[in-house]
Amino acid sequence: MTGLEKETEFTRLLRSRKVKLISAIFFKEEKYFELSKRILEKRFGEIDLTSKIFDFNHTDYYKEEMGESLKKVFVSFKKLVDLEKPFRFKIMTGKIERKFLENGKRKVNIDPGYIELSKLILFSTKNYSHRIYLGKGIFAEVTLIYKNKSFQILPWTYPDYREDFAIEFFNKVRDLYKEQLREG
Repeated sequence: MTGLEKETEFTRLLRSRKVKLISAIFFKEEKYFELSKRILEKRFGEIDLTSKIFDFNHTDYYKEEMGESLKKVFVSFKKLVDLEKPFRFKIMTGKIERKFLENGKRKVNIDPGYIELSKLILFSTKNYSHRIYLGKGIFAEVTLIYKNKSFQILPWTYPDYREDFAIEFFNKVRDLYKEQLREG
């Protein structure tokens, strides 16, 4: 393939309206991770990649609600979805979180987003200077950009998304996504 043909293929892939859903799942008790994972797979399809489970000690933000010694894991979903639909993912994951409320406190926190070739997007219900409103109380932020053959951090990238293992995981997810686009 010539350079021009590769560029044309890459340009074609960039125009895809299909994206790969990803999610971070926080939990204290592993049973809530397993239960929420099963519900996520029922709603969004098979999980095709899972990061290592790691200690989430990057902030005290969730301490009052969820306690200490939180764990976190990143997952990606096999099925690609149309670009028009991903923000609904945040609405649905909020419903899953509420399923596991105890005394008004979450037992699991699910932070959804998606990957496309040029970026990783996360959804939030909180507004901030670098977030764009999508509707229905949902905002989106570009959390990582793909440049120089790897995802790169931005000034507002969360500390756990800056970790080498996280970048490696999301690069693998992107590689798989790119292959899925090629297969059509």
